[in-house]
Amino acid sequence: MANDLSTPLTGRKRKPGEAGRGFPLARILFAIIALLGLGLVLRLVLANDPNGGRPSQEVAITSTRNANELANVVASGPATITADPQQYPAGGSITTIGADTVPAASQPDAFGALADLSEETAEGAIPRIAADGRTPFATYSRPSTAPAGLPKLAIIVSGLGINEQGSLDAIERLPPDITLAFAPYGKTLANTVAAARSSGHEVLLEIPLEPFDYPQNDPGPQTLLTGETPRSNLDKLFWLMARFGGYAGIINNMGARFTASAADFSPIMEELGARGLGYVDDGSSNRSVAPQLAAGNKVPFSRVDAMIDANPSQQSILAALTSLEAKAVENGQAIGIVSALPISVAAVAEWAAALESKGLVLVPASALMKQAE
Repeated sequence: MANDLSTPLTGRKRKPGEAGRGFPLARILFAIIALLGLGLVLRLVLANDPNGGRPSQEVAITSTRNANELANVVASGPATITADPQQYPAGGSITTIGADTVPAASQPDAFGALADLSEETAEGAIPRIAADGRTPFATYSRPSTAPAGLPKLAIIVSGLGINEQGSLDAIERLPPDITLAFAPYGKTLANTVAAARSSGHEVLLEIPLEPFDYPQNDPGPQTLLTGETPRSNLDKLFWLMARFGGYAGIINNMGARFTASAADFSPIMEELGARGLGYVDDGSSNRSVAPQLAAGNKVPFSRVDAMIDANPSQQSILAALTSLEAKAVENGQAIGIVSALPISVAAVAEWAAALESKGLVLVPASALMKQAE
């Protein structure tokens, strides 16, 4: 016994007749698992049962296809459906869109601008000549029915659009033949320009140009400047032109230095000619080359003869209007410009009401703009 205990395990020999004590349990378990796996594989391969042996029950389903009477009628033929009489009153009609329908390009937008006279840019829509040759100047100008032979007077009211209520008051008080010029900075231009157009006024766009004392005297953001590249000034012009639509032309705000520089002003006037717009010089600078540039680019042009409310008092305004009448009698026509101050608007409205009795006729500014051939 002692010898058995002291003998190393690795070197112990089994005695003759001694039964093996080891039992191959692991091998038996492995064989059983292998048989089960083989049986499962054979079941999946040989048995045609997509549900994998899950219990199932067949239940009859009653169709509801014929339960919707209206759906059955529509499916089998025409049906008459009665609409809400309040939403579609009797006697109304539905217009079919067809080949004869007026295209959207002929419908004005909120400003009264036409789509076929607009070009989309990165800054927004700006005027252009239509494919059929119509120009914004010809389309948006107010027609004049003034009789021939009478001296003609035009008044331009500038600086509108900044004060919404003041602009609306001016639109309401002034007769339609007075031309209205809007600054490009108003927050409610959609309302004020639309009101002016719907009241029959023709509209001009004011653009800020560099004066001699710039920037001490600053006409506003996006001012066109001398010495800048033409591309830079044109980008500013496009921004200004996209503030609203429906205008017949442009009028400068300040700009004595810019309008005296042919090199800087020429690309701008060329662009106006290419887009079919007119140009009014406000008459503030005798050095302006606008008349020559406008003629060279076939831009309808005119120049203001007098600033009416340089002294904004009732007496001074009426005196300036009387002086403008004398110029119209002498030259056959005259243009005055006045700011949108309430006192100026009131004086002009009163003066215009009595103009016909003096043998003079009020016309929109476009009627006095020379169109180059």
